[in-house]
Amino acid sequence: MTRSIPYLFLGLFLLAACAGDVPGDDVRADNLAQHLRVLASDAFEGRAPNTPGEDKTVAYISEQFERAGLQPAGDDGGWTQAVTLERSEIDGPVEAALHVAGETRALANGDEIAVETLRPGERVDLREVPLVFAGYGVTAPELGWDDYAGLDVEDKIVVVLVNDPDFESEQPGRFGGRAITYYGRWTYKYEEAARRGAAGVLIVHETEPASYPWATVRNGRAGPQYDIVREEAERYHLPVRGWIQRDLAVQLFEQVGLDFEQAKRSAQQDGFAGHALGDAALSVGFKVKRDRIVSRNVAGLLPGADRAGETVILSGHWDSFGIGQPDDSGDAIINGAVDNATAVASLIELARVFAAGERPARSLLFLALTAEENGLLGAHYYAANPLRPLQTTAAVLNLEMWSPDGPTRDISSWGVGKVSLERSLKAAAERDGRSYSPDPNLEAGFFYRADHFAFAQAGVPAITIGPGMDQIEGGVEGGKAARADYFAHRYHQPGDEFGDDWDMRGPTADTQTVHRLASDIAASAAWPEWDADSEFKAARDRSAGSRAAPDR
Repeated sequence: MTRSIPYLFLGLFLLAACAGDVPGDDVRADNLAQHLRVLASDAFEGRAPNTPGEDKTVAYISEQFERAGLQPAGDDGGWTQAVTLERSEIDGPVEAALHVAGETRALANGDEIAVETLRPGERVDLREVPLVFAGYGVTAPELGWDDYAGLDVEDKIVVVLVNDPDFESEQPGRFGGRAITYYGRWTYKYEEAARRGAAGVLIVHETEPASYPWATVRNGRAGPQYDIVREEAERYHLPVRGWIQRDLAVQLFEQVGLDFEQAKRSAQQDGFAGHALGDAALSVGFKVKRDRIVSRNVAGLLPGADRAGETVILSGHWDSFGIGQPDDSGDAIINGAVDNATAVASLIELARVFAAGERPARSLLFLALTAEENGLLGAHYYAANPLRPLQTTAAVLNLEMWSPDGPTRDISSWGVGKVSLERSLKAAAERDGRSYSPDPNLEAGFFYRADHFAFAQAGVPAITIGPGMDQIEGGVEGGKAARADYFAHRYHQPGDEFGDDWDMRGPTADTQTVHRLASDIAASAAWPEWDADSEFKAARDRSAGSRAAPDR
């Protein structure tokens, strides 16, 4: 479907071009589309780690990096960094049953609950394990909040609510309002319960506070699960973890004499006390296949002209979910076109444009990361085993999920990073005749759901850049509608496919703005910084002596 370019949008580009000030003006929409056509094709089988789809994906990215003019920056002079992962996969059927008031109800995995395990062992075999309710499952000493206070959860299964206590509160409380904190992330809830010695966790799924439908939960747990290799995996991982449908949770609470909504409101109040869910218990049993696999990050380097030891990383994850459950049309391949072939296409095109231009002062490392969908594992592995020193990595600009729904007047970043890079992105966008919009959906917790977070935890200034929402043809309302439709019907589902009707003007403009931002940072002698109130500033400050102060 052909779409006309609005005069305003065209005029901005002509004005900038006449001024000779369009960095990345050679970013080509047809190149981006061709990379998307390949990476999101059925032939790549959904790009899951340790599948033929990974082999094709890694080979393609490596070939394109080489063709662009980068140097291999991986292990032993190659294009890849080996990422050793523990893989856990349910082997055969899952037997699950809920026991309440003398009655037993069989549960369908994938429909009523969705469970998994990463704990070492060949079988999960939990029989009539008591259920306890721990509110939002949060222990935050700095906020004076502890959902586990006085609650014994050892060898029990903990039922917790999704997000954090402020999400549905009328006024912002200790957790700062609807913007999700790290305490609202499902990963945190699992980790905290494991520290308490629980046998498992079931998170009550609700679409709005989770920010995705049940289909996303089901598809994300239908295939193998991965983790980096950990020395204390027995202690770090719960025997079983997963989600429970809201309707089933409501019925469970009712059966033990509780009102679910009232219990949720109670959990949002200071002084909440966790408690047993009557005599309710859960049995879960399934076999587990375990092994170690080696996946790969792909790394290409453009050495800097003057300060080659300093690095700016441009990153994006290449993985999707592979082959999952068929949708209504029978399609089971989760192609991951928007999420995240769009970013990989941009990395390849940015590599080409940068290599063809004047060499920047700092080195640029183009990093296509694995296993983001399994918990940012490729990024966490790189942060623990960096190919270039983190203390002299100036910034990480991570790219995610460009929109095929038309160009926008703005560009955005995920979450509130409390970092100078957000202001630098704003300045770069304004020089492109665009604007910067803060994340409009802070309650979704995207700051904690993208690869930049692994670098931030290590102290490196990092952001994830995504599309804006103010469509040139449709405005903010059009952008909101397009995004809502994507998350409801295609996100982590087989419908996330590339089509020749995609409007490539948006990804092209966004890639150009990223080029400008990366150019600015790579040319500068200044070091991006965390704001004073950032939780990551202390980690960065510890390596301050490794970075030269810029000339004033």
